[in-house]
Amino acid sequence: MADSATASSPLKVIAGADSFGADLKDAMVSHLRSLNIEVEDLGITSYYNIGAEVGRRVSSATTSPSVETRGLLACGTGVGVGIFANKFPGVFATTCLTPDEARNNRSINNCNVLALSGMSTSADTAKEIVDTWLNTPFKAPCPASKSQPWPEEISNFFDESMNEMPKIGASENTQAETCAVCCLVKNRELNPIDIIPGGSMKILRESPTSAIIKFKAGSVEPAHHHTFGHCLLVMKGKKSVWNLSKKERFDLGDGDYLFTPAGDVHRVKYYEDTEFFLKWDGKWDMFFDEDLETAKIAIEKELANGSA
Repeated sequence: MADSATASSPLKVIAGADSFGADLKDAMVSHLRSLNIEVEDLGITSYYNIGAEVGRRVSSATTSPSVETRGLLACGTGVGVGIFANKFPGVFATTCLTPDEARNNRSINNCNVLALSGMSTSADTAKEIVDTWLNTPFKAPCPASKSQPWPEEISNFFDESMNEMPKIGASENTQAETCAVCCLVKNRELNPIDIIPGGSMKILRESPTSAIIKFKAGSVEPAHHHTFGHCLLVMKGKKSVWNLSKKERFDLGDGDYLFTPAGDVHRVKYYEDTEFFLKWDGKWDMFFDEDLETAKIAIEKELANGSA
């Protein structure tokens, strides 16, 4: 990871917010772009979904050694989004209300996801916080060190912490003996999805809609979009999701999670019989952007070319 945005390596920031942090997030996205920093704006949804999605993407970023990926989040307090971003290994999300807090958290914690408060922080103050976060290297002098270089002993401790912290909890079996999501589908009859061959679903709750969905191996969902964003958890099976709006591909298997923002056009291919839990941020709907045959041809071409 690069030490700061002023270093020679380019920087990408993945941003998102809930409704309470939306205006502040938009202002910071504009500010970052004015600095010629690449920004991927995931938009607005619930604080827990957007926090988790930004955390997941920062955690799993497979960039070249010359690129750094960070995250920027905003909600009402800045705390909720940080909690869920920190559920992913290698993510060090902190809530910062002042530039000094940003300087401390970059120096001590190597903070790579900045969480801001839409209710407590003005746009001008947030710009100062963001600029400090961008330009403060890990282990730099900061208010906590009385603006002096850290002693060698503490500096070495910080280096060790970057190796040790991601390991915490990794060896523990945190899966419950009985999966709560899997229990939802037991003894429930799923209804065929008439508009997509090979699919069936059982709606568990309306508005916001949640459902258990199954697709047979070989099934294809043509490119489509929804009014509301949705998150899914694969219980078993294997599938690929092409987000055509963002030109990204996600290969998902047992236990994998994915959030798709509202309006993003995406198509899906199922390689095995697949079951997953899906939750929309509002009422379920579906608008097709292509027909089934067009989707099949496009997917065959993608797979033949090995395109991601």
